[in-house]
Amino acid sequence: MSKVWVISGASRGLGRVILEAALEAGANVLATARDITRFSDLQARYGKRLATFELDVTNELQAKEAVAEALHRFDRLDVLVNNAGYGHIQPFEHMPVDDFRAQIETNLFGVINLTRAAIPVMRAQAGGDIFQVSSAGGRISSPGLSAYQAAKWAVGGFSDVVGKEVAPFGIRICTLEPGGMRTEWGHEARATLQQLPQDYQASMGDFKALIDAYVGHEVGDPERVARLIVALTSSATLPARLLLGSDAWQVVEAEEHTRRETMQRWKAVTLAADFGAESPQWPTE
Repeated sequence: MSKVWVISGASRGLGRVILEAALEAGANVLATARDITRFSDLQARYGKRLATFELDVTNELQAKEAVAEALHRFDRLDVLVNNAGYGHIQPFEHMPVDDFRAQIETNLFGVINLTRAAIPVMRAQAGGDIFQVSSAGGRISSPGLSAYQAAKWAVGGFSDVVGKEVAPFGIRICTLEPGGMRTEWGHEARATLQQLPQDYQASMGDFKALIDAYVGHEVGDPERVARLIVALTSSATLPARLLLGSDAWQVVEAEEHTRRETMQRWKAVTLAADFGAESPQWPTE
């Protein structure tokens, strides 16, 4: 029996590539986006196997309606891919609060809304897979990405907790943490920071230069990522989190090594919080 997928942010970028891979694998798919006219070519090719739904993921009611539409069209829901998201690069001090809040709404609450809508359906049918398309940025800290990475850190924590809650129902939640991929994301994010404020050259100058040089040369292949996601739906096991791409591995490994070293250096101060503990020796560096 063909699996039924729901994919958010499916009209472009990685979402579009995941959509095409799922359809090529024989799945029935409800593809969601703000602009569903972008699916016309695929609808002509795949016919009734592709349903579309105009969705603003920040709208909880619309998220529930999208899942209901998948049930109406295909009778079940096997795979949810929470892919919709975007990021702006800007110093936190200079980022308008409405911009910050909007990124949190889309990148975090969009995930929460669709996950909440899918769980009762998957619980009733005793199984299902939920893939949260997060980022290696959900495990590191990059100057200029305060809103985006705050949301991605939260997605990982949220999914880890909920994954444990729903595991007895046969529901698997996997947070995907890719590095850079050759999609529109990098170009669009970079465009939000045309001119770096002088006061932030010291803390953000190197990162901006890295982004400027890296965009268009990312090592991550969206088509390979999409095929991996399709394959994961048939895997006997799923990790709670999965890094995707050599750059993701490298930056997260370096960040976690630094974090572990810091924990160890400050261990005496950590233990000094206990009743009866001795006064600690403070780190000198």
